[in-house]
Amino acid sequence: MSKQKSGPSAKAALSGCKPKRAKGSQRRAFSKQMRVVGLLSRPHGVTIAAIMRSTGWQQHSVRGFLAGVVRKKLGLKLTSEKGDGPRVYRIVSGTGKATIAPSAS
Repeated sequence: MSKQKSGPSAKAALSGCKPKRAKGSQRRAFSKQMRVVGLLSRPHGVTIAAIMRSTGWQQHSVRGFLAGVVRKKLGLKLTSEKGDGPRVYRIVSGTGKATIAPSAS
């Protein structure tokens, strides 16, 4: 007779790894990503320095997050303005990943 496995796989149990969550699982309420998107959603926008203070990230990490996550992954319209002071970034409202309509040829 053979034993039946119960619970996580034997390999995961031996390595001490936790099983991965399903894709639809609940996310953290106050993640750094949500914090940055909240700062960018303000009407007056936010500077890279303010995002660095809020997250503890370095400047190049903030710029990478803005390009890779905010613009590409989330599909949000990010604008930047250079006035007298430092550059200010903000998310323009009414944006998000748009569905592509089939082209009529």
